[in-house]
Amino acid sequence: MTNACTDTHSELQALIDSTSSPSSIFHTSNISKFTDTTVYPPPAQSSSDEPEPKKRKLNGESSNASPAGSGVTLGNDTSKAVYPNLMVSNPHLKKVHETMKRECEQLAELCDKVKLWVNLSMPKIEDGDNFGVQIQEEVLNEIHRSQESAYNLRDAARHSLQRAKISSKILKYPHIEDYTLALLEHDEKQLYTARQNLHDIRNVYAILTDILHKNINKIRTPKGNNSSGLY
Repeated sequence: MTNACTDTHSELQALIDSTSSPSSIFHTSNISKFTDTTVYPPPAQSSSDEPEPKKRKLNGESSNASPAGSGVTLGNDTSKAVYPNLMVSNPHLKKVHETMKRECEQLAELCDKVKLWVNLSMPKIEDGDNFGVQIQEEVLNEIHRSQESAYNLRDAARHSLQRAKISSKILKYPHIEDYTLALLEHDEKQLYTARQNLHDIRNVYAILTDILHKNINKIRTPKGNNSSGLY
């Protein structure tokens, strides 16, 4: 288990080192390339979208309504949009967040495996000589904190809603340049935060590897020699 933490830590460090290269998806030069602040004309509507109010009222059906019949538009249907113009998402940030989510999920999965290993190494409950068990419990607490960090970092990768709010402001007020600058700043912040999160995940691996290596004997044999304590 300690070897798995060490190997993953080394792979992540290599990814962090590569972020200084312009070819890396985490390099800040990609912001100016992939943030599109252009407001495009609305997508053309096909002739098949013409309403048939009388037929729908008689049959109680609508060919263009959502499956639940709630009237929610699907796809790029802009027939009922207040501002039907189009702004595209940032495909580069999608790749960045997919990479971050993958790293967070890998960390959470590894924490699950280490927790299971430590739990299975615990002896039966009995009186006396429980110092090794206390060490195991401290290690489990640290692993739990590491797993919570992975979950929190993964949840923090959600950016689409905030980006959509800024884009809607650009659609509504295209003459206000600050909204365009806000979108550029938002994407730049997302990329910077993703790079910092890589460092945070790397640090979690380093702490886990350190505590496991220093207390490996007590984790494996908690009822053994008690001459050495928890580091």
